Amino acid sequence: MVWATERGIRLQASKPACTMPAWVVLFLLWAAAEATKDCPVPCTCQALETMGLWVDCRGQGLISLPTLPAHTRHLLLANNSLRSLPPGAFDHLPQLQTIDVTQNPWYCDCSLTYLHLWLEDHTPEALHMVHCSSPDLITIHSLGRLTGYELGNCGWQLQTSWAYPTVWWDVSLVVVATIDLALLAGLLCTATGSLD
Repeated sequence: MVWATERGIRLQASKPACTMPAWVVLFLLWAAAEATKDCPVPCTCQALETMGLWVDCRGQGLISLPTLPAHTRHLLLANNSLRSLPPGAFDHLPQLQTIDVTQNPWYCDCSLTYLHLWLEDHTPEALHMVHCSSPDLITIHSLGRLTGYELGNCGWQLQTSWAYPTVWWDVSLVVVATIDLALLAGLLCTATGSLD
């Protein structure tokens, strides 16, 4: 307790309501700075109280996805110039919970299949807020209303030898079936012979 006198009156110095050691304050400041050091250059990042980052890249004119910190939890990509996302774009972000990808000129073809599936798994309501700018036939639709057929397959096809089996494929199936029948008949003969 500290006593001070002022004009002969003894006053008691009041204690602060909540004291926090300086090292705790420094640790919290260091943790916040460390969490945001990997923030992409055009974006701003804010450390969340519950770990993770709030990454805000809205309105930065992005034409491609920047490299995102692994501890991104909320990602705002609205109002940019994004047309597609590479497959697996969010696979290295295990904490990612929400993304806002509205108001981008999305080209709704197979290059958006990954985004479609990610939103469908994590935030299905967001699928109906993402609108296509092209190609012309589907510009009136939201991403959530498009089927896999409308998104296309980007030229992915089964290998020719598997998609269109040749005569050899049919012959091999007949041979395998014949061998199976012969083995089954032999097994039945052996089983009935042991019963006699």
